[in-house]
Amino acid sequence: SQLFISRLYLLVLAIVIGALAVALGLVVGVPLGAVSGFVGGWTDLVIQRFADTLLSLPGFLLALALVSMLGVGLRNVVISVGVSAIPSFIRLVRGSVLSIREQTYVEAAKALGQTQPVIIFRHVLPNVLAPVIVQATLSLGAAILVAAGLGFLGLGVQPPTAEWGAMLGEGRQYIFRAPMLTTLPGLAIFLAVLGFN
Repeated sequence: SQLFISRLYLLVLAIVIGALAVALGLVVGVPLGAVSGFVGGWTDLVIQRFADTLLSLPGFLLALALVSMLGVGLRNVVISVGVSAIPSFIRLVRGSVLSIREQTYVEAAKALGQTQPVIIFRHVLPNVLAPVIVQATLSLGAAILVAAGLGFLGLGVQPPTAEWGAMLGEGRQYIFRAPMLTTLPGLAIFLAVLGFN
């Protein structure tokens, strides 16, 4: 019973870290992508160069750089992993908005005199939700993997809080004497990421 509760806690912690990081990516990336695609011009150029800057580093390296600047801990891991998820949401939403803004119902809303924010939130964003939901579930698996990688390096969630990546990092020195110390957390990470993918 106590073993089951501890395993459930580890799963919930991994999902919470991933969900909070993806939520940060959604909250920042979706509005930026919508504004970038709908408004265009200099706004689009500035937002896309911001996304290009974030995309110039792989997601794990960006999270590693951010967590090394912010410091270790649960909050900083969530922020670091979340920032690395932002550019994918910006690009996805911008691409969808570029095709949606040419639709007849958007042109009708413009003709009725609705403002750009109203058009974006009432007509454009609801039609972008389907690909955003798919990207969010894929990003959740990637966020769990990046958070576990940071924990493995000792830059993630700190003891006494148990976390799969930290368990892998601590168990690698005993890998030949007690291989289950690394095998079980590794399998748990694998199954969690595979489940969300």
